[in-house]
Amino acid sequence: MSVNSTETEYESSVNIQTFLMFLLAMIVGLLFAVLVLPSWLPNMAFSLNGDAPKAYWYLSRGTAFVSLSLLWISMALGLGISNKMARLWPGAPAAFALHEYVSLLGLAFAVFHAIVILGDHYINFTFLQLLIPFSTVDYRPFWVGIGQIAFYTWAILAITFYIRPIIGQKSWRFLHYGSFGMYLLAIFHGLFSGTDTSAGWAQNYYWISAGSLLFLLIYRILAIVIDGLFPQNKKPTQAPHPAQG
Repeated sequence: MSVNSTETEYESSVNIQTFLMFLLAMIVGLLFAVLVLPSWLPNMAFSLNGDAPKAYWYLSRGTAFVSLSLLWISMALGLGISNKMARLWPGAPAAFALHEYVSLLGLAFAVFHAIVILGDHYINFTFLQLLIPFSTVDYRPFWVGIGQIAFYTWAILAITFYIRPIIGQKSWRFLHYGSFGMYLLAIFHGLFSGTDTSAGWAQNYYWISAGSLLFLLIYRILAIVIDGLFPQNKKPTQAPHPAQG
């Protein structure tokens, strides 16, 4: 999610009011699904309100992968900006706007992923346990806590989009280097606290997503090294000689 020092400082394209309204809409939609839809669809009522409701667990698992995928795309866009690949497509300003929007969208799905699990009767998380890292004593507390730390780090990085004029471009860029550690925490959370890790499709997903980001990061590092070892000697453009009469 970092941006090179030679990059133009792009302005935020998503204001905080829009993001909060989107987050509120997701929460209202969740409450609507839980409270209203079961009365319309009796079969769904059993999935949501039966003795062993599984819908909450499935929703949490699904939105976890959606959130992680959006984080993956956001990281790829950020690296594409820093290594100049985004200039080819879709263009640096558009890539930065997408990078910001996708990051905020992924964060909203992460909130949904956490809140919806409260309805699951097998794990029986409390709201306080969702807020306090490493407090889920009945279900993989360490790896769930790693995910909680990743979420808080993600939230802090999202806030920096709006305080960048206050903290400055250099500080903003420095903080965004933390996105690499945050992504690793999210990956470890998914690997060791999720129940789909052993599935072939999940393993392929983790390899492809993490491997593609590793490729972009190595490409960026090699570009910096090559530029340092073989600087381009650009000759200043000389003004044309005046025509002689």
